[in-house]
Amino acid sequence: MNPKNPLDSIYFIDLPENFSLSDAAFQIDKTIQLPVQQKDSDAPGVFNPKEITMEQILAGILTVLAYDKKNPHLDYYRSILKKAKPNIKQELCEAAILKTKNEDFDLAEEIFMALYGFDPEDTAIVLNMALFLDQRADSYRRAGLFEDADAYDADAESYYIQAMEAEPPLPDAFFNAGFFYLKQHKYREAKDNFETFVALNAGASDEDLGENGQYKLGRAQEIIENINNQNMDDERFKNAYDLISSGQEEKGLEEIRLFLQNNPKVWNAWFLLGWGLRKIERFEDAKQAFLEALKYGGDKNPDTYNELSLCLVAEKNFDEAKSALQKAMAIDPDSTKIVSNLGYIALAQGNNEEARKYFSIVLELDPKDTIAAAELLKLEK
Repeated sequence: MNPKNPLDSIYFIDLPENFSLSDAAFQIDKTIQLPVQQKDSDAPGVFNPKEITMEQILAGILTVLAYDKKNPHLDYYRSILKKAKPNIKQELCEAAILKTKNEDFDLAEEIFMALYGFDPEDTAIVLNMALFLDQRADSYRRAGLFEDADAYDADAESYYIQAMEAEPPLPDAFFNAGFFYLKQHKYREAKDNFETFVALNAGASDEDLGENGQYKLGRAQEIIENINNQNMDDERFKNAYDLISSGQEEKGLEEIRLFLQNNPKVWNAWFLLGWGLRKIERFEDAKQAFLEALKYGGDKNPDTYNELSLCLVAEKNFDEAKSALQKAMAIDPDSTKIVSNLGYIALAQGNNEEARKYFSIVLELDPKDTIAAAELLKLEK
């Protein structure tokens, strides 16, 4: 996360005489100073109020809306933006989505924060903010930056909750939150959200839903059925995941083994067992658990192959580990985590050229990946 305070680049000024914010007549309140964004070319501490532009003022207002939630003049600043830029929400939304697609996350986050500050009551903006933070967390997790990923997940969840509390209800908030919890193996929460999504669409015709709505409804019903059939919302399964993820592996392993006694064909449970065993370095037992997971449906999940590869690497079985990772990459070719692990296997086998190729691919996928950059620097030296 960016440690800089964006408000440090803002000046608050009285407008010069005859300054106009837009072609339309607009009443300026002379008692309220306006925020102005410092130019990149300005020297530190140097600011000439006679040279300000409308763009600097609008940029300053957006920064205040994004990061100064307790400013007493927010409504006034919003009114200026609405008058000077009537299409500001659409413009900002399009820009934020484009920056997110290009993985320019810092700038995308600034724009989303400004959007939210501009209209915090707009549920669509709240949901888009949640989706953005969710996606950013995924990107950090793929790069192995787990603490940053967890922090963004926590922020995303707060926005999902806000979107789900909206009145009238927004069905897509529950649909997307369902997938958010599904990724975290919180199957009870995922199921609850998908069931709410289905209930909110009860009675809607195919015409009302449209092709995309019909797909979402079918997907939600499929996930609910899968969770029910595999009993994944069971309290014991949830406890096992919570315990293992919090470092209480032995207690979590005991819970998941009890779950497996009654649910021996649930691949997620075998995966959870393997994950817990791998964390306490019981690699042979973990490997057998991951092989069971593959047998019962985990072969469609790249994480199963990735975890299996970690056990094989620990046993110095590099060829099989590489084969497992290649299967994972066939499922998710853009995963920097998987490609990095292939690079480390190449290093372990003494194949520096192959390692260089993999770490270079990681940087192509994510130019900000510091781990891959460090490994390439070592190889150059």
